[in-house]
Amino acid sequence: MNGAATRSARVPALTLVSPEFPFSGRVPMVPPILEYLGALTLREAPGTELQLVDANQAPLRPEDVRGDLVGLSVWTATAPWVYRFADACRALGKRVVLGGIHASALPDEAMRHADAVVVGEAESAWGEVLRDAAAGRLRARYDGVQRPLDGLPMPIDAKLRGQYHFRAFFTMRGCPYRCSFCTVSRFFGSRVRYRPVDEVAAEVEARAGAIWFNGDDNIWGADPERAVALFDALAAGSRRSWYGFGDLRSVQGADGDRLLKAARRSGLYSVWAGWETDSPSTLAGFRADGKQGKDRIEAVKRIQGEGIEVVLFVMLGARDEGLDAFQRTLELADRLRVGIHPVLATPLPGTELYEDYLPHLLPGLGWEAFTGVRAVFEHPDPEATPERREREYHRLVGEIFRPRRIFDRLRAIPRAGFPKTHLYSLMAQIPMKVAYGKARAEWERAHGAAK
Repeated sequence: MNGAATRSARVPALTLVSPEFPFSGRVPMVPPILEYLGALTLREAPGTELQLVDANQAPLRPEDVRGDLVGLSVWTATAPWVYRFADACRALGKRVVLGGIHASALPDEAMRHADAVVVGEAESAWGEVLRDAAAGRLRARYDGVQRPLDGLPMPIDAKLRGQYHFRAFFTMRGCPYRCSFCTVSRFFGSRVRYRPVDEVAAEVEARAGAIWFNGDDNIWGADPERAVALFDALAAGSRRSWYGFGDLRSVQGADGDRLLKAARRSGLYSVWAGWETDSPSTLAGFRADGKQGKDRIEAVKRIQGEGIEVVLFVMLGARDEGLDAFQRTLELADRLRVGIHPVLATPLPGTELYEDYLPHLLPGLGWEAFTGVRAVFEHPDPEATPERREREYHRLVGEIFRPRRIFDRLRAIPRAGFPKTHLYSLMAQIPMKVAYGKARAEWERAHGAAK
């Protein structure tokens, strides 16, 4: 910890920074961490001078930071940028607080770049961090605890300058599933905690624009009755176009039709679901089979039948999966006429997959490789070299985002979703195509043009 932590007691000027993401350029979503944590700051320490900065919209130098206290939330993919920026801020005499999933998974690592690290959820610890910073006695570590989610402050309107099209909101935390590649149940609990429906609806009505994103891990999977109540409350408002993540199991049961019709009435136009893999053994190894249900193809068709677009998350290149999975994924996209968000299997810190794959990680890789577009571990098949898996990945992405496939997927969306679902789908696919193109261009510079 540097000497800046001994400053005299006063309400500190605070700069919250949303870090730069790889490949993504100007992300069109207002960073939720800035507006949520900004609101929590003003509730816990009224009078704090706030500076909110999104590093994805314009280059940010440490010299541009006004606050003497700097807060950043760390994901694994953003850790290299955050650490460099934090080190530079500290060299200027500023105090740095790090939080987020990556810092919670590896607090000792994060402490090497910060004056304080918040492990876990911030609501229970942030007030103490601010008071200690004001008194000049920041501790190295603060442990947040899981609290009920009622009475959270309304996110502030940050009025950020940039090219933004939508905001993100959350209505719950936790997940009953324990997929080995996911951190949600480990860090947010296996018991789902809900925000009051009326508070969520009021927040969306006050802050959402024409489109908004539901950042919940599962928009309908844990409690169908609560999901329908939320959808009905949203339908009564004016912010009627949104998308989010959902499982495939929930819509297969007796509540499936009711869930889907209520979700569509509320403005849901696209759902992103975890397909993960079409290999039963790999799916079971990931412990992700529980959220799939008995017939996930039928689930996709039921969702589509309500005029809701479906995008499937697929992980490729796992140690027990062959190279033929890349071609099967393309065939899946064509057969179901769905969007595919493919990633190379990436064991992230804080997950059981990371612990399982740790002995097989390629030596010398930093966190900048853990973005989902790099092969980061050895494969038992000698043909499935890291370069071969990456080449197959970029070939697949190029095929998925060919213009004819994009427009074929748009034509497959039923008229029940016309025109909003079609328009918003196109608006989402073009930036994704651009981001994937940047990732491929970077890979080709390192390996030569794909053959």
